[in-house]
Amino acid sequence: MLVDSHCHLDFPDFAEERDDIIARAKAAGVERMVTISTRVRRFPEILAIAEAYPEVYCSVGTHPHQAAEELDVTVDELVAHAKHPKVVAIGEAGLDYFYDYGPREAQAQGLRTHIAAARITQLPLVIHARDADEDMAAILTEEMGKGAFPFVLHCFSSGRRLAEVGLELGGYISFSGILTFKKSEEIRAIAGDVPRDRMLVETDAPYLAPPPHRGKRNEPAFVKHTAKVLAETVGVSEDEIAAITTENFFRLFNKMPRPA
Repeated sequence: MLVDSHCHLDFPDFAEERDDIIARAKAAGVERMVTISTRVRRFPEILAIAEAYPEVYCSVGTHPHQAAEELDVTVDELVAHAKHPKVVAIGEAGLDYFYDYGPREAQAQGLRTHIAAARITQLPLVIHARDADEDMAAILTEEMGKGAFPFVLHCFSSGRRLAEVGLELGGYISFSGILTFKKSEEIRAIAGDVPRDRMLVETDAPYLAPPPHRGKRNEPAFVKHTAKVLAETVGVSEDEIAAITTENFFRLFNKMPRPA
């Protein structure tokens, strides 16, 4: 069994064949998928997808690209949405200084709002971090001092220091198709040092398809290719990495019921 801990099934890329995509994921051994919110104002669309498929759960949150659009989203609003049985995470929220689509102050404010919701609900915060390692480490450290909250650094592409800080604070690290790319030696080196009880796999579909699908639209079934490379990186079998990452997933996303 594998779990795709982060995908975007609400994106237009999937609209016309969502049933087939989920069927292919199940055929590939992917028994659970979390479709991740990028805009709270579109949360009903996300929730409808999660409610339509037994294998799919969701999060609620605002991506840093849209942070300035949703600064009026409150902690109470996030907490209220999170009470739905299909909502198993907060986010994704974070800092993205690569594109800088949202003002950095707005991104930080949004991140802190989502951290507060994760602290209250104790649902994992799905963190987007790109080219913002220093500020992300500082905010996580400061906020953790106010009270513990679970989190995952999703689609990890940051430096070793942020990985170390995240792990020191009790977080998890999730690896996407980036891990499989030829030029990702540094990411694989970091992955090799992540404790086995703190690693997850994901697709971030429709983005970042791993070989042999590089350059094409990604989908949850392809998480098996990332899992294969992670297994090779840490020196275990594919069955072992599936068991490791699935157990880690259910420990972190502990609101989600395990399959019978």
